[in-house]
Amino acid sequence: MPRASGPLAEALARRALLLDGGLSNQLAAQGCDLSGDLWSGRVLAERPDQVAAAHTAYARAGAEVLITASYQVGYEAFAAHGHDRAATTALLHRSVHLAARAAEAADHEVWVAASVGPYGAVLADGSEYRGRYGLSVRELAAFHRPRIEALLAAGPDVLAVETVPDSDEAEALLTVLAETGAPAWLSYTVADGRTRAGQPLREAFALAAASPEVIAVGVNCCDPVDVLPALEAAAGETAKPLVAYPNDGSVWDAGTRTWHTPETPVPWPTRAWSTTGARLIGGCCRIGPTRIADLARAVRGS
Repeated sequence: MPRASGPLAEALARRALLLDGGLSNQLAAQGCDLSGDLWSGRVLAERPDQVAAAHTAYARAGAEVLITASYQVGYEAFAAHGHDRAATTALLHRSVHLAARAAEAADHEVWVAASVGPYGAVLADGSEYRGRYGLSVRELAAFHRPRIEALLAAGPDVLAVETVPDSDEAEALLTVLAETGAPAWLSYTVADGRTRAGQPLREAFALAAASPEVIAVGVNCCDPVDVLPALEAAAGETAKPLVAYPNDGSVWDAGTRTWHTPETPVPWPTRAWSTTGARLIGGCCRIGPTRIADLARAVRGS
């Protein structure tokens, strides 16, 4: 069957859709080596079959949107590991093609979202959870522009502009989106009612609300307890569909490259998220196919 019958924005106007889960944790579960600065990008380069298998696992779990393995693929970071621009562009294209093949093989309709990670992701030092990189909006736009152009050339259904910690970076990304006209969702990573960089959420969401390219806005890779307040803040600024795909409540320690897991599971009030306007719901880091299969019932029931 065709991987999607129409634009994602049209589907979101009709119903809620299920996102996939964390790619890196699924790759680790499949036995992949994610050590080093390139993280899942290394697996994309060296073991594309494993990336394809991870996408397939999420599609079989019921995911209706697959997010590509391009989150940490950046020209500068890959150049430091011997990849020239043509090779890195080819990897960005590969990330879309692998997800598309898994989508086309699924027994249900599946959209492909090309992941555009924040500048901090390619630094591999946890700075996507801090923001404030010391770069101007113009410099950040220059960083993101070639990655976005390469991903769009591969033909995804939508861009997943995700884990954005800083409204300044959001402004840069929205500038590039305006140049391309490509549909995208924009999701911030947040904590305690603010962006990770400390900016008020309503101001951050207002930026996305004013962008015609943004078809949905929300949060990802945050503690589940931070989701509902953030969605409420977003709903106060825009009538666009909302996005929610948190992690499991763990905290990333960049120094040791490990997650600190909460002692007890954090509840996911998905019905409240849906009531607030969430139409794209899934999981981020440490959320695997089994959890996505469970979430499928909750999303479709809502």
